[in-house]
Amino acid sequence: MFVILYIFLQLWRVTYAETNAQQLGDLTLAQMLWYLGITESIVLSAPTVAQEVDEDVRTGALAVQLIRPLSYPLYRLWTTLGERTVRFGLNLTVSMALALLFVGFIPLNLPGILLFLLSLPLAFVLDFLATFLVGLGAFWLENTTGLMLIYSRITMILGGMLIPLDLLPEQWQPLLKNLPFASIIYGPVRLFVQPDLAFAGELLIRQALAIGVLSLLVVLVYSTAVKRIHANGG
Repeated sequence: MFVILYIFLQLWRVTYAETNAQQLGDLTLAQMLWYLGITESIVLSAPTVAQEVDEDVRTGALAVQLIRPLSYPLYRLWTTLGERTVRFGLNLTVSMALALLFVGFIPLNLPGILLFLLSLPLAFVLDFLATFLVGLGAFWLENTTGLMLIYSRITMILGGMLIPLDLLPEQWQPLLKNLPFASIIYGPVRLFVQPDLAFAGELLIRQALAIGVLSLLVVLVYSTAVKRIHANGG
């Protein structure tokens, strides 16, 4: 985290100096580094859900899970959220300490922090549903590592981890901000560094819609996948 944020700090410091701008994408240099620190914390805290589901399918451990009187997807959801909460807390602590060391404090207010804390769990659920769907691909594919690599890279780029979506071409921004990837990373972090009630309302609606759609996909794909187990005498 130290290396990543230090490199980003030098990169953006030169960018702000060369453009002679106090703000880029409505963010000061200090806000930009805090933004990048929190986006890194979100991405680095993600558990290996797809890999674990993939392994359960390939090793036959999923058949044992199905015997238990609980839903496998919900079991994976709650264990993932528990693990991710701890990992994110540790990453956030480190990134905030480094941001304070490099650029100091940024203006924060209680409503912004509350909005961030409200949208963040929904972002975690949304990310889980997407990665769980990737893991279910193991029922049809020999290995889902390639799919997970593609998903993670798309999330990093289109989700605004490396650069805020506000700095991308204006004609792309409406589309990118409405994609689920932005609701996982860009939206919650933007609320933290620059809270906006109207933006928060739009973000929560997008998150709820995306969770609803992905939940339906998980139900459909999972029910189809379980039938394949029974069809093979599992």
